Amino acid sequence: MIRRKIQKLKWGIAGCGYHAEHTFIPALNFLRRSTLNSLYSHKIKRAKELADKYGAKAYFDNYDEFLKSDINCVYVASANSDHYEQVIKAAQTGKHIFCEKPVAMNSEQVQEMVNVCKENGVHFTINYVHRFHPHIVKAKGIIKNQTIGKLVSVNVSFNIDFPPGENFRFSKKRSGGGAFRDLGTHMIDMLRYFGGEITEINGYIDNLVYKSEVDDIAIALVKFKSGGYGYLNVSYNSKKAFNRIEILGHKGAISIDNFIGVKNQSAKFTILQEGKANLSFRKKANKLVYLLKSVQKSFLKNEEPLVTGEDGLINMRLMEELERKCQK
Repeated sequence: MIRRKIQKLKWGIAGCGYHAEHTFIPALNFLRRSTLNSLYSHKIKRAKELADKYGAKAYFDNYDEFLKSDINCVYVASANSDHYEQVIKAAQTGKHIFCEKPVAMNSEQVQEMVNVCKENGVHFTINYVHRFHPHIVKAKGIIKNQTIGKLVSVNVSFNIDFPPGENFRFSKKRSGGGAFRDLGTHMIDMLRYFGGEITEINGYIDNLVYKSEVDDIAIALVKFKSGGYGYLNVSYNSKKAFNRIEILGHKGAISIDNFIGVKNQSAKFTILQEGKANLSFRKKANKLVYLLKSVQKSFLKNEEPLVTGEDGLINMRLMEELERKCQK
């Protein structure tokens, strides 16, 4: 049973990395019914630094004490290997949870996280931020209305240059994997968002340019349950890339450019339709602000979030399936 409605979200952030500082907190400042109250880091100096910078009331290097502070929801922004324990403990203390992706190290952990959140009546949502850009929402509606006819295929790509370094993503013990776990989870979610559930996944995971503990490229082909196919290409080894989404229907097509892997720029939406002039338009939008407004609404009104823990579980199982096939 979900707990009674709350009037304002009092956020605590677990994990004081670059994304929390430069992306999440600035986006949170756009929400009138949300405040940042507490910060947790295993390095107390870092927690204090962000607390002083953003006016948080409290900061901790002890996670249990952090959960006892004046917060009613938690953003879990730590290394992937820490998500499992931190989400479980937050749920057991009655906190709603917004967790980074990939959700945990394996699907068994994610299943338990989902179960514990349900048992404790708290909401559990995942940072699949791309779903919330207005262009993505518009494309979803066009597919649903069959404006471009029956869906044939969806192609998504997310390629960046990220050389191996001290970041936790290059430690398999802390991340679970490289480009596929980090970027591929977003693109699997995009394929499912547009094409529905996936029944088959095949492809390749490799170290093509940068040699480290984790992969620097992954390519996958998927089959949708309702018909049609999807393709994803993600990498850590590309200094320049045409990151884009292409959606093909039997009566038309959609492309979305300048949207993935860029900030503070206008994304371009193009639609081709049988018997009509081609249309293109641009929109600049902070998709994380859109996501957090949606999360805030679901937490305050005790409604199921648009992205659920089950979404994270399904995406994790698909990643594990391809990883197993690539180990053979």
